[in-house]
Amino acid sequence: MKKKKFCVQMIWYELRNLNGNLMSHFFGIVFPNLMSLLISKASCAQVPAELRPRIVTSIMLSMSLVMPMATMFLGYGALYSQEVEKGVPLRMHLFGIRESSLMLAKIVAHFILLTVEILIFAVFHILLMDVQKPAVSSLVCLLVSLYAVALVFMVLSHAIANIFRRFSYTFGIEMSLYFSLMVLTGMMGVRTEQLPKVLQRMAETLPMTYISNDFVDFWQGGPYNFMPFIQAFVFMGAVTGVILLFSMWKSRRRQ
Repeated sequence: MKKKKFCVQMIWYELRNLNGNLMSHFFGIVFPNLMSLLISKASCAQVPAELRPRIVTSIMLSMSLVMPMATMFLGYGALYSQEVEKGVPLRMHLFGIRESSLMLAKIVAHFILLTVEILIFAVFHILLMDVQKPAVSSLVCLLVSLYAVALVFMVLSHAIANIFRRFSYTFGIEMSLYFSLMVLTGMMGVRTEQLPKVLQRMAETLPMTYISNDFVDFWQGGPYNFMPFIQAFVFMGAVTGVILLFSMWKSRRRQ
């Protein structure tokens, strides 16, 4: 009973930390909805009425990726790198709080925030945007993909913070990667096939590219070849795993 109460207290502590991080609120809530609205208005200005729902849906799918990337990559990286720089995990370990308990609380808190962001995003688009009604299987596929992307980015952010152990370095690297990935995966108003061939090949190794560019094709049902999407997930997960192992090795050497 005491252990369960302690876990709840740790999750509540992490949620309070998240609430004080305005970056997560802006990039996770305001930014994707605002960008979706602005890009939709600009893209549909001179498009026939019958094509607008598909274009708006495609933009919505692209902007949905901003939430896991912002929350788990920028938001988590900013908070955790500051904690590492100030020695917070070490002090908690000295007080008998295991790192596994701390990480579990962080994961749960960040996924709660991500769920709230997704709900706000959904309500915004249902009420204000002309989005196509999805098939149930397509909606489930999108949600599972968003949470999977979120988990990969959280692990990657954790590894980068442990490698550099400075907020300035971590935030600079992650912000650069964040906007670079948005451009590569077609989230900044330029579709992936419009990029140079070299950048297109790089984009094909990222699962976000397929969510942003292809998911609209089966949003209302129909067949879709998931193999390239799964391969991109495996590749990105493998690269993230290697970076995590390197961060663990470097931490052991530092100790």
